[in-house]
Amino acid sequence: MGQVGKVSPVKLLAGLITADLLLFAAVKERLEKVWGPVDCVSEIMDFNYTRYYEEEMGSPLYRQFISFQELVDPGSLAPRKLFTNSLENELAADGKRRINIDPGYLAPAKLVLATTKDRAHRIYLRDGIYAEVTLLYYRGRFTPLPWTYPDYRTSGYHQYFLQVREKCLRQTKGFSRGTSKT
Repeated sequence: MGQVGKVSPVKLLAGLITADLLLFAAVKERLEKVWGPVDCVSEIMDFNYTRYYEEEMGSPLYRQFISFQELVDPGSLAPRKLFTNSLENELAADGKRRINIDPGYLAPAKLVLATTKDRAHRIYLRDGIYAEVTLLYYRGRFTPLPWTYPDYRTSGYHQYFLQVREKCLRQTKGFSRGTSKT
């Protein structure tokens, strides 16, 4: 029987999509009040990989990622997704979201995103929230999986995640490898 060990903390991040560029700063500020200081912000990028959000949020759409200084327990992902869902609703206008906020975490070997949508490759966490391994870090680079969204396959995203991974590695020194719960 395997022994339950210490769970290594992970780097919390959030992906934001909106048509209103002013919402990036407002949401960053709101998240910092709850999750602590941001330590890495991506450039603002065009988001034109799907039309899924256009009817609700308008167009053109933009994407930005932010990561947070404090490492967190990966088991905290579900309540964080519930919080971002409530924040999206609070910022909505006329019953339509103005911003999409997707929390996730980056561990040295993977990027995990939270979602409310169940699919065959997603694992149920709790309270209607699922987790998806979106990217693997393998042989020195991020590698997409068959279900990885098209935008998460791009080098621009990967460059940002490499920066966050380096911060994570520096911060997790001292945590022994192979001690995660299984």
